[in-house]
Amino acid sequence: MRSVEAQLLHRPPGPGTGEVVRHLLAVQAQDVTAACLGLRARSATLTLAEVEAAWAGREIVRTWAFRGTLHFTHVDDLPWVHALTRSDTAARRRLAEEGVTGDDLPALIDGALAGQGPLTKAELEDRLGGRARGQGVVHLVALAAFHGLAVLGPSRAGKPTYVHAADWLGAPVRPEPDRERALRELALRYRRAHHPATPEDLAAWSGLPLGAARTAWRLSAPSAPPDPVRAPLLRLLPAFDEYLLGWRSRDPVVPAGHARTVFPGGGILRPVVLVDGLAAGVWTRKGAEVTVSPFGEIPAGPLAAEVEDVRRFLAG
Repeated sequence: MRSVEAQLLHRPPGPGTGEVVRHLLAVQAQDVTAACLGLRARSATLTLAEVEAAWAGREIVRTWAFRGTLHFTHVDDLPWVHALTRSDTAARRRLAEEGVTGDDLPALIDGALAGQGPLTKAELEDRLGGRARGQGVVHLVALAAFHGLAVLGPSRAGKPTYVHAADWLGAPVRPEPDRERALRELALRYRRAHHPATPEDLAAWSGLPLGAARTAWRLSAPSAPPDPVRAPLLRLLPAFDEYLLGWRSRDPVVPAGHARTVFPGGGILRPVVLVDGLAAGVWTRKGAEVTVSPFGEIPAGPLAAEVEDVRRFLAG
């Protein structure tokens, strides 16, 4: 069985937002609320305001990272993460599909963002003077991000914002020049938070070729398995949680008869009720109201406490 302790799902006392993000290596964050709820599931005291403060204070950064997907990453980890993920191939392909072409695209988005502070998509579209619209604007920012020139700022009125990396972080994101060092750090950190795991799991999670993942594995030392927690454990995990995304296969966590409920297709990964390391149901929320659809019996007391904690967190 996967280690809930390696994933901090036993909620040890003390770690703040940045420490949790750094321990997990990166937290998938295309859905900001889900990412924040994933941090909540790993801390008994963390508040939404503290997560937002860590983001606004530049301790954690939201940007494109592993698998070309938006993640929260600790600011100190950006150089080596960037070294392993800085491919602009997908962004250029999507830009071409949107009709955004030209040899000046990195310079174009660089100039549009520089010195402007966080901008919404609509504000950035205006500054681009018709060169890109709609999703074309987002893919231009992604292109800039893969050149170290852009990250996402905190949401404004529920909308994402985009900001020049030099304005937000003090300098563009510069990749770690030693690729072996970056690979070693990747594997060390991945193995600490994912136990047990294999190079094949690392390749699936990171999006790196299997050969690179095996090299990273060889360069790193195994982490000691965490001490098991004997107490029963129940957590409400959000959509796209690392406990389900962090390995090549989800079979050890999700009972085969309920796999289609958790993963209905189309890239959807539903929030699950985790009981002692296994998915025991799915859940939804409307605002702070939580509805649970169990696969069988779920301990009522721990479930009620966990639902109340989700409400506490979302209330700020």
